[in-house]
Amino acid sequence: MLQENLIKIYEQSFRENREMAALTDYFKKEEFSYYEMAKEIAKLHLLFKKAGIKRGDKIALVGRNNPRWCITYIGTITYGAVIVPILQDFTPADIIHIINHSESRLLFLGDNYWDNIEEDQIRQIEAVFSLTDFHVIYERDGKSLSKYQSNIVKNYRSKYPRGFSIDDIRYPDIPNDQVILLNYTSGTTGYSKGVMLTVNNLTGNVLFAMTALNTRTQTRYFQRGGRTLSFLPLAHAYGCAFDFLAPLAVGGHITLLGRIPSPKILLEAMAEVKPTIICCVPMILEKVYRKQVLPLLEKGPMSIAMKIPLLNSAIHSVIRRKLMEAFGGNVLIFIVGGAPMNQETESFLMKIHFPITIGYGMTECAPLISFTPDNEFKAGSCGRYLHGFLEVKIDSPDPEHTAGEILVKGENVMKGYYKNEKDTNKVLTPDGWLHTGDMGTMDPDGTLYIRGRSKTMILGGNGQNIYPEEIEDKLNNMYLVLESLVLDSGNGRLRALVVPDYEQAEKEGVDKNDLPAIMENNLKELNTLLAAYERVNSITIYPTEFEKTPKRSIKRYLYTTALLD
Repeated sequence: MLQENLIKIYEQSFRENREMAALTDYFKKEEFSYYEMAKEIAKLHLLFKKAGIKRGDKIALVGRNNPRWCITYIGTITYGAVIVPILQDFTPADIIHIINHSESRLLFLGDNYWDNIEEDQIRQIEAVFSLTDFHVIYERDGKSLSKYQSNIVKNYRSKYPRGFSIDDIRYPDIPNDQVILLNYTSGTTGYSKGVMLTVNNLTGNVLFAMTALNTRTQTRYFQRGGRTLSFLPLAHAYGCAFDFLAPLAVGGHITLLGRIPSPKILLEAMAEVKPTIICCVPMILEKVYRKQVLPLLEKGPMSIAMKIPLLNSAIHSVIRRKLMEAFGGNVLIFIVGGAPMNQETESFLMKIHFPITIGYGMTECAPLISFTPDNEFKAGSCGRYLHGFLEVKIDSPDPEHTAGEILVKGENVMKGYYKNEKDTNKVLTPDGWLHTGDMGTMDPDGTLYIRGRSKTMILGGNGQNIYPEEIEDKLNNMYLVLESLVLDSGNGRLRALVVPDYEQAEKEGVDKNDLPAIMENNLKELNTLLAAYERVNSITIYPTEFEKTPKRSIKRYLYTTALLD
């Protein structure tokens, strides 16, 4: 158990940084300083007390990322209640299920979500509040919260007759082993589980972020006055920890975009905010590489110049500068997570000394398992596991060369799944080791390399382990391939589903009838890059993008070999 405590870290940060900007809504231009945020939290605490909320009670939260979403989250955990953030991309049925399964008593949401919920479907909810201005949207008979909330300013002044001072920023002692977050996984099997995360789990992640630095320049990535442009869903563990919880602990300024916007709006926001740290999923950098960088390198004078060594490095420098400028010009590091990154994209970005690092984690670890400063990052890896916070081992006779399941133990590991002892016992051993379900290898220094999911591993005809994600990584980088799935079609044969990049094909004037022949050429090229036992037998074109979870993982279970026959 850690000595530090996240709630006390926030108490100190809100006091020390009271005059600094904390939260800004990019589109509404609404801004809260740390002091103003603390005042809103104080009002929420009065509301919770009036509602009879006790330590450990659940409060559900669903809506786009905005300042009041953040204030509700922090207000809940600093009160000692349990926040239940729900991904805004979940279906109404899933949202209702999570509200009920979590036994939430209060619900905070974006107004438009209430249109899809009937009060009789959430009978345990005592009151519903708007994330627009915290007004009461609905309350059960016999409750007096509407009246109380309409007079909240009067009630607040009654509580603080001499005004709200920094000495009033004082939160209760909430022990590190207490659950304060119930995070429901999107799940890739259609079954969502409530991950119970403690003060200690979140403290471990935030504490590591607060101390993470570029070891060459001795520059801290998360720093007072640093700027974060938040566009990942904060209801997901990755965006929540590093776009939100970590910056608030050090006095950073978070600008909220609501959700992942169009590339045009994203780049406009980057130019305006000039973020010092960017957390993103691989898809964003892969699109930039494939749509903007690759065409420059393959056509025209630059493609010729790339073949001349001295000009080659000069061009790399120009591309790096242009990319950095496109992202605002002040970025210290791009932290990539949430999914594996295409190896060709990663290789190019490293070649031009672009400041990226790729981390690895899962909701069950709130989420971080491994991370390395960009100047120490090893190609193809996902960083070193968090020494001092976690222990990691590979369930393999030769962890350095033969992939095995990654097992994790330590400060970041969840307490278990809420009301689900069966699944908890499947993944957590009695002595605290978490079975991640990911297959990988590990260098002696603790650097991890992910090979794939144990559930998706395919056993070859001669007993070899085949990781479809590694094949898909190569296939996705081929001509007019948008995304792919490699599946086992039986009898030792692999077949691929491919979604063509129709937008690029149209731009280049490629007829749709020519796509099968193009994919056949891709198949021949792909098989030259694979071991004999990994070779793909055929490619089938799939007409639409694959269905994905809210965190953009393909729902592989929907695409069985039956689809290929």
